[in-house]
Amino acid sequence: MLLRPATRADLPAVLALLADEERVVDPASVTVTAAYERAFADIEADPRNEMLVLVDDSAGGPVVGCLQATYIPGLGKGGAERALIEAVRIRADRRGGGLGRELMSRAVARARARGCALVQLTSNKSRTDAHRFYASLGFARSHDGFKLTL
Repeated sequence: MLLRPATRADLPAVLALLADEERVVDPASVTVTAAYERAFADIEADPRNEMLVLVDDSAGGPVVGCLQATYIPGLGKGGAERALIEAVRIRADRRGGGLGRELMSRAVARARARGCALVQLTSNKSRTDAHRFYASLGFARSHDGFKLTL
């Protein structure tokens, strides 16, 4: 498995992963809108953001997982950065084989190598399997989160 920054060519596969957690979505069926193009270009151009893909090299390179990492400077934790991880997905037909653990451990290692003092993430309250998974990786429920839809 290879973890690397996503390229524009990976965008349909990433959007397919984000489209439906319960089934495999064919990347060719995904519409890449101008809004997705802009968002991806912004992520790619920002040194504090990265969209990472987990690629199965043995099977011709399909994208089997993804996540977005945002590195946030702050005055807490001695002025160290923190990493915010979002949009974590493993393709539905590839779950259960340790790919999620591999994806997250590599993302945490990248944050550690960058000097981050903390890795944080949020997960929808309905995703109880994901919560058990994050807890098994050592993530603790330490805060309540709030969102305001605009």
